[in-house]
Amino acid sequence: MDHTAHEPEKQPHGTASWGTAVKATLHCLTGCALGEILGMVIGTALGWGNVPTMVLAIGLAFLFGYSFTLFAVLRAGLGLRAAIRVALAADTVSIAVMELVDNAIIALTPGAMDAHLSDGLFWSALLGGFAVAFLITAPVNKWMIGRGLGHAVVHAHH
Repeated sequence: MDHTAHEPEKQPHGTASWGTAVKATLHCLTGCALGEILGMVIGTALGWGNVPTMVLAIGLAFLFGYSFTLFAVLRAGLGLRAAIRVALAADTVSIAVMELVDNAIIALTPGAMDAHLSDGLFWSALLGGFAVAFLITAPVNKWMIGRGLGHAVVHAHH
């Protein structure tokens, strides 16, 4: 039995375009940003501490990020189990890198985690973190897509 029929086609080193990497990273950023902002707003509005707020924000970032891909591949006709596997394969590394960078910037920005929703510091740290996370995640996605990994898995189902 040929098992390679179900694996994404591996491409030679560096063949993914920057345009493809940017689109994949923007897709990831959209889901991450929605979940992250919602989690930060909820935690901050409820007066939660830094750790529970970040846990909620990161959890929602993964949930929103995965769900964007999940719904797209379900619409393409994949069954639920296969769609979940594709979403996990496509987005896990991208979301993890984005969340690691973004949350590190927020945590390391003096006063950002203690700022209120009405403070410019809250929003500038959050949005600045997304910008830096995008710049770091795009090359990671380019590298992965060039090897048939990450968002390349999703493109096989469009």
